[in-house]
This record gives sequence, C-alpha cells and structure tokens, in this order.
Amino acid sequence: MINRKKGHRIRASDKSLVFRFSACSLSGIFVMTVILLNLKHIILTDWTTYQFIRNIKITPYMIFSIVIALLLCVITSYLYYKFQFDKLKQMKHRQKLARMILENGWYESEKTENSGYFKDLTFGENREKITYFPKMYYRMENELLHIQAEISLGKYQEQLLNLEKKLESGLFCELTEKELHESYVEYTLFYDMIANRIPITDVKVENGKMKLMKNIFWEYDALPHMLIAGGTGGGKTYFILTVIEALLETNAEISVLDPKNADLADLETVLPEVYYRKDDIIDCIYRFYENMMKRSESMKQMNGYKTGENYSYLGLPPHFLIFDEYVAFMEMLGTKENAAVLNKLKQIVMLGRQAGFFLVLACQRPDAKYLGDGIRDQFNFRVALGRMSELGYSMMFGETSKQFFLKQIRGRGYVDTGKSVISEFYTPLVPKGHDFLKEIGRLQGNSQDVQAASEAEAAGTD
Repeated sequence: MINRKKGHRIRASDKSLVFRFSACSLSGIFVMTVILLNLKHIILTDWTTYQFIRNIKITPYMIFSIVIALLLCVITSYLYYKFQFDKLKQMKHRQKLARMILENGWYESEKTENSGYFKDLTFGENREKITYFPKMYYRMENELLHIQAEISLGKYQEQLLNLEKKLESGLFCELTEKELHESYVEYTLFYDMIANRIPITDVKVENGKMKLMKNIFWEYDALPHMLIAGGTGGGKTYFILTVIEALLETNAEISVLDPKNADLADLETVLPEVYYRKDDIIDCIYRFYENMMKRSESMKQMNGYKTGENYSYLGLPPHFLIFDEYVAFMEMLGTKENAAVLNKLKQIVMLGRQAGFFLVLACQRPDAKYLGDGIRDQFNFRVALGRMSELGYSMMFGETSKQFFLKQIRGRGYVDTGKSVISEFYTPLVPKGHDFLKEIGRLQGNSQDVQAASEAEAAGTD
C-alpha cells in the first residue's frame, strides 16, 4: 500500500520484493497464455467429473502452447526491463531497505511455538513473529529519492538518524538534503547524478539563483558567495566561465581578477573590469568594497526601502567579484598588504548579501591561512572539482564523514549548496567549439545596449 505523501511503506516482506513481483506477474502471464491457446479444449472438457484427468495426453499442440507462453514471459521481462527500468530500480531499492533493517536487527520479534495438531513434528516449532518493524517510507519524485524514517525515541533511533553512509553506498545515490521533522527524519538523494547534468544552454539565473544541475542551484541571494577549488584539468576554468556567461544573461555587473594572467585575463578584450596586475587587483578589491558600502548607505535613502529587504527588492543589479587563483595572489603579497586585502574581503563576505555584492573565489586548494577568521564559513556554496587530497576536502568542507571517490570525468566533483550536505556534482556540459570569449562579448554588448536604453528612458522621464 502506498501513502501519497510519504510513498511506499517498507515492510519485512519486501526483502524478496523483486522475486515476488516477477513470480506473480510472469506466472499470471504464463497461465493466461496457456488457457487462451487451449481455450477450445477447456470449453469442451466435462468439468463435472474427474475422469478428464486420466484422459489428459501431452500433445504437440500443448507443448507448443507452453513454449509460446514461456517465450511471451521472456519478451515481457525484456520489455519491462527496458521501458520500466526506473520502476524495477525502485523495487530493488525498497528490497534493499527492508534487508537493511532485517540484517541489522533494527526490529523486534518473538518466538511462537507450533500450536498445530501434530505436536511431535519438530519442524516449525519455533517461528519468529515480528512485533515491531520501524516505519520507513520510500518514494521517487522529480528524479529525487525521498526516504522517511519515523523517530519514536526507541532503541533504534540513533541508527535511523544516521543512515547517510548506508543509503549513499547501498543505493548508489548522493545525499542532497537531510531534514529533521517533528516525528521523522527525511533523507533526499539523487538517484543518478550524472543524468542530472545539464548543458551550458540550460544554465539560467532567475530570482536570485543560478541553475547548475537539474536539481542543484546556487541561491546567491539567500546563501551568498561561492568558493571553488580544483587542480589543473579539473574543469575549474570552464566552470568559472560558465558562471560568468550565465550572469551576463542578467543585469549583473562583473569584475574579474586573474593574478596569473591566464585564461580569465583574456576577457579584458570583451569586459571592462578585468585585471591581472597586482596593483590593479588590489585597487579593484578596494573599489568593490567602497561601492558596496556606498550602496548600503544609499539604499536606506531610496523610496520603497524596507528593513530586511535586499537590493533586488529595490530593482538594483547585483555585483560579482570573480577572483581566480586567490591563494596564489595572497602569497605574492607582503604582510601588510596581505592583512589589508584579507580584511576587505572579510568585510565583503560579511556585509555583501544585503547590498547585492557577491564574491566568487577560486583556488587550487583553500588554504586555511588565507581563509581563516571564519571567512570560509561565509562561503555558502562550495565546489571541489577534480582530484583533491583528504586534507584538501577537509579544508573545503570541514570535518565530515563523507566518503570521497575519484572518477576520471572532467568537470566532476563535490558540492555543498549551503545546507551542510555534500553531494556529487557535475559542471554544466560545454559543447565542442563553444567560444566563451565570443559569447561573453556578445552578452556584454547586449547588456550595455539595454543599460543605455534604460538610462535614456529614465532621462526622458525626468
């Protein structure tokens, strides 16, 4: 039986769910096929006596009908596997959950003695009767698995509250969210992460959030600032360019810093705010901070300003500071310069959300030396791409029991979207031949045209 809100209830009998479903379905098909093919003979049979049993003869036609029935069962199995694979996978998941509870002994039972007539028979004397089986529900919705476990303050509460590792490894899924409700805990998992990867054309920014996978968003208005880590070949640069391209589809204003004068520095031919020299980078950071403070003050003087509302409520554009190779740059600075820059960046991550000033930092490894004093904790969206060491993951995500695996797929990594749940992540797919420089230049030109038209309209109104 299925609860529409919670899903399928996991029961002890589900330990052999796939077999029971297959046996019942296929035996039904087999019997019905044999009956239909022998319908004439069945109709003509005198069912009022039992003499027909003695007269049954195995004829070639009967063998033929059995073969046809078996063949139909095989074809049905193949078609179901091919076109209803998700339903079959869901049954396997429910079967695994039932076995998890049974094999770990998270249930209560009692022994019952044989109360039949033949007391001297030894078989069946002690049967196990389950008296308590934890309430667990399973449902798949919008390519997400939702597993709910009731919390009843019993002796299995700790186990049910910490199922992350078992669910991820056992169901081969990635946990995206864990919520504790009044009487139950709900685990939300991605069933097939790589199938949720999207092309760059599907990366959209709406209502203060950027879509990066089918079910993963950077909600920068609510959970600001992004931290990106990854070594050479991990897909870090393409991901940053994808973020820039998506932001330019909106009215966002972008400043780009590339102290190594590498790929992002090439954007200076199409964007007005691109810097790679040390002094220019420092000036840009100071200017970004000052503009943030000016907006914070001016917002309070605007008509329609309300306490608690952010920049978007007043129709103001967001500002983004994209800072690549951050750690490498900080290591170039002297002690005083380093402290001053770090102080400005700390102010930006602490105060930027309300005014709409956001920071995107990228580095090969998030060294705590340059992300100390609680700065790292202010980066709500964190992405680690490519190969990283255990220390690197620890620097990125803090202490976690998450198991990290390496897969040789460009653009693959792990993400924390700001909900303290680390899951597998794939950057948007960039088609072969996609020219970031050309596309960003086009978008920047469109943005300037829109801005000019808006200013002209405002001037005409005045």
